[in-house]
Amino acid sequence: MNPKIPVFLLSLFLVSVSFAAAKAEDSPFDVENKSQLFIDRVLVRSTEGVSFTLHPARKHSKNPLLKAEKPWEGWRLEIYGNVIYDRDEKLFKMWYMGESPEDFPHYPVLYATSKDGVHWEKPLVGTVESLRGGSHNAVAHGYLLASVMKDYADPDPSRRYKMICWRQKPKHGAHVMVSPDGLNWKQLSEKPICRSSDVITGYYDESRELYVAFPKLNTKVRGHTRRCFGITTSKDFLNWTEPRYAFKPDLRDDAGSLARIEQVRPILDVPDNPAEMRTEFYGIGVYVAESCTLAFPWVFTINNNSRFGNHEGPGELQLAVSRDLERWERPFREPVVPRGGLDEWDRGFFVSQSRALRVEDEVWLYYGGSTYTHGTPCIYQAEGTGRKTEHTAGIGLAIWKLDRFVSVDAPAEGGTLTTVPITYTGQRLEINAATKADGQIVVDLLDAAGKKIATAKPVKGDDLRHTIDFGDDSLVAAKAGQPVVLRFRMKNAQLFAFAFR
Repeated sequence: MNPKIPVFLLSLFLVSVSFAAAKAEDSPFDVENKSQLFIDRVLVRSTEGVSFTLHPARKHSKNPLLKAEKPWEGWRLEIYGNVIYDRDEKLFKMWYMGESPEDFPHYPVLYATSKDGVHWEKPLVGTVESLRGGSHNAVAHGYLLASVMKDYADPDPSRRYKMICWRQKPKHGAHVMVSPDGLNWKQLSEKPICRSSDVITGYYDESRELYVAFPKLNTKVRGHTRRCFGITTSKDFLNWTEPRYAFKPDLRDDAGSLARIEQVRPILDVPDNPAEMRTEFYGIGVYVAESCTLAFPWVFTINNNSRFGNHEGPGELQLAVSRDLERWERPFREPVVPRGGLDEWDRGFFVSQSRALRVEDEVWLYYGGSTYTHGTPCIYQAEGTGRKTEHTAGIGLAIWKLDRFVSVDAPAEGGTLTTVPITYTGQRLEINAATKADGQIVVDLLDAAGKKIATAKPVKGDDLRHTIDFGDDSLVAAKAGQPVVLRFRMKNAQLFAFAFR
């Protein structure tokens, strides 16, 4: 990149490229050879007798997988970072946060490893000094929200690992860091990469060849200044576009506030104030699917101002989806990771890793859960508030089967979903679906005008990759690149996704 190009011109260029991509020919819609999910309705032309159902994650039976057990970890742990799978070392690696002011007054980034992603070790590889001395696993001090990624392609080995983070120690701001090993970190940015208010998460988008970050942008929405989030991108990790808003709460969010508050009523520290009750966003995690990007917004519901000058209320993780990183849809306003019971470790507030992982045929999202809500005194006062006795926070794992976030459901009476005209590449059609014993799915291949070309044999059973048999092995390959329509006729069945392969 030419270092003489002004940053603002680079920003304008990247934004123009993004908008140009959004104006590409969209009908017939090219699904290529990528798995198409039904979280949004972009490919749905019509339905009859079916419904769309959100599938919350399955929480691992050993949760919380990480707890505050070392002196320098303090009284609670938060993911406030990321987990990667290092394919070179065949090792899961986690960067997370503890709270022990006696060791690290500006919060540390801690490091853990695992061979299976479930059983974690905290190696004593600390590279920063603790006030109390001794060995530990802290690899940075004064930086939060360590969105770490391993860059296998960077020719400079000193930049093998990259981190997007918030600098907690003065001077505050959103910054980027680099490391040769994930342990010894150097701040790369001299100035903040963008405006942000104490929370930023990010990742690398391989298909777009872009670094993407979600900075917190406080702004007035419906009469309240709220925690909202924007999106900023970079080609070179150092020069970033001006953030544009991506996540703002709306009327539907606010209308659901009381229902979310009632779920945690017994553990709230202050009574409701209807004038203050509202919804905000606290952070953003993502999962990069084949045909879209999923986001896990950390939804914060405020019931009142807290006793310590902040806001009280619970958190939860929800689901959002985008096909272009410009427009985000949130068709479901429910928890995508179930809240624990009022006697469980994850009953209060939720955060997530910056980017979920695909692990074989599953999607893994590490998340932080707590026994307390946002305004509970234990966050702001050490003495007499139940730290590490009544109150703590840990890190757990939420799991989905591959692409099974939302299903199209048909009852015994049957139902139909018909797509918009699409084009594709590939030689066969697969569907990710499950049927009951007496259920089935029949796929019709139609032309763009709705005239039937072929009907496939019925599909039964539960499989991530049912192969659709039209009775002619060459038919699907012969129609590649031509506009077609899929009609799914279903009984007692769930359809999660389809793909041409």
